[in-house]
Amino acid sequence: MAYILQVDFKMEGPFGHEMVEGFAGLAKSINDKEGMIWKIWTEDREAKEAGGIYLFESRESACKYLTMHTARLKGFGIEEVNGKILEVNEGLTQINHGPIK
Repeated sequence: MAYILQVDFKMEGPFGHEMVEGFAGLAKSINDKEGMIWKIWTEDREAKEAGGIYLFESRESACKYLTMHTARLKGFGIEEVNGKILEVNEGLTQINHGPIK
């Protein structure tokens, strides 16, 4: 069973190409996290919000990552981190071509 981790938080920037330049190393390191299958980076420049949608192999690995990531973000000065873990309904997701593997 796969699990989605949805994370968002307020951030002053950078966004867009500057975000790619600033966070490419971090993005590469995320690939090595236990149970992580993929991540989609999200941003809303106008709302000054960023985050991501992750797919994990298990609820345990998603919880572990959320705990670590929240601590890391707080170390960057981000006080409030919203995280939500949801089970993926694989049958319906496959019908809609969702990338669950």
